[in-house]
Amino acid sequence: MTVYALGDREPDIHPTAYVHPDAVVIGAVTLGAGVSVWPGAVLRGDYGTITVGQDTNIQDGTVVHCTPIHPTVIGAGCVVGHNAHVEGAIIGDACLIASGSVVLNGASIGSGAIVGAGAVVPFDAVVPERRMALGVPAKVREGHEVEEGHVDVNVAMYRANAEYYRGALRVLS
Repeated sequence: MTVYALGDREPDIHPTAYVHPDAVVIGAVTLGAGVSVWPGAVLRGDYGTITVGQDTNIQDGTVVHCTPIHPTVIGAGCVVGHNAHVEGAIIGDACLIASGSVVLNGASIGSGAIVGAGAVVPFDAVVPERRMALGVPAKVREGHEVEEGHVDVNVAMYRANAEYYRGALRVLS
């Protein structure tokens, strides 16, 4: 894995977290137990802090950043899909931030919520708990409540993937 200190800002990575060798973690980034970070993901805590809760997976190509004003906090048991971008936002527990979505500075995503694929959650927007936000700009889907446990299968799968990769991944060239 590629892990960098930046001045006195150093990552704090739990021993059970898995960071793929082609992912990059820089600066003030805290990864909880069972977190997995996949190829091409970049977590850059240069001017603020990034905290990723237990058993969350940060999938391929995702960018997680922060600012001095807006830390990024991603709760426990979350799925952050391929090529997502989370910048200075607060994400509750058990959320799905789907592939290609963007969650911008000051936004707050309530526990159990979904940000749909390709959605853009604008600055300071709020997605309530167990609700779904879709579109550009993202709007909360009225009359729909997300079922509890909607990310459980994915979270368990990525936890198992991390253990498999930890023992079986090898470079051939």
